[in-house]
Amino acid sequence: MSDLTGKVAVVTGATSGIGAATAKAFADAGARVVLSGRSTTGAEATAAAIASVGGDTRIKLGDVTSSAFCDELISYAVSEFGQLDVLANVAGTITRGDATETSDDEWYQNMRVNCDSVFFMSRAAIRAMQSSGNGGTIVNLASNVGLVGSADLPAYCASKGAVVLLTKSMALDHAAEGIRVNALCPGAVDTPMLVSGHDKTGRTPDEVFASNIAGIPEGRIPSPDEIAQSMLFLASSASSHITGVALPIDGGYVAG
Repeated sequence: MSDLTGKVAVVTGATSGIGAATAKAFADAGARVVLSGRSTTGAEATAAAIASVGGDTRIKLGDVTSSAFCDELISYAVSEFGQLDVLANVAGTITRGDATETSDDEWYQNMRVNCDSVFFMSRAAIRAMQSSGNGGTIVNLASNVGLVGSADLPAYCASKGAVVLLTKSMALDHAAEGIRVNALCPGAVDTPMLVSGHDKTGRTPDEVFASNIAGIPEGRIPSPDEIAQSMLFLASSASSHITGVALPIDGGYVAG
């Protein structure tokens, strides 16, 4: 059973999509959760949903591409709740278009949001977990296209591939300390990000959904809640002997 009773979790990107669903799943499993993101409205909506079922949350908004903010966020969680047990790095962005269509700023933005933030947040969390001596778990949201690549997503694929290998390296470094580090690699998910950026491709949202479904052996696109349940599994003691894994959750896409 995936249980986080008595645990304290930090979730980045908790203001919408997979991040909001993950925060709710963690709270439902008994965790006290610190929500982070950029949207005040989104954070308050997530917190209200958690509070409505008796969960305990705090909000600290900021820019996870700043190492100083990442240190502050982890320190805030420890000061508010007395400990840190789980970090879920969910914040992300995406740029569509081939290399010739990807600007310098878009490239750097993908690397900063998708990869740098994971390193900065994980470094801060690991230090807190080392100080406590109680170990902990980190779950990084990567992508199935960080495992096999995809056309028209060079910046996104590179950033998510970096997350996969960063995850494996940190898992090896800290396994003996009882700190587990894993990556979840979803494919297409029914979130705003799935249809964002298609002004470059000229495809309508319906066409985007249809083309993604056509490439998924299961023939469907999952909800954020489904992804959140896998995040919960990797964060909890149900996966106690799993570390350094990049787990695809994509209806069989990378199996082909």
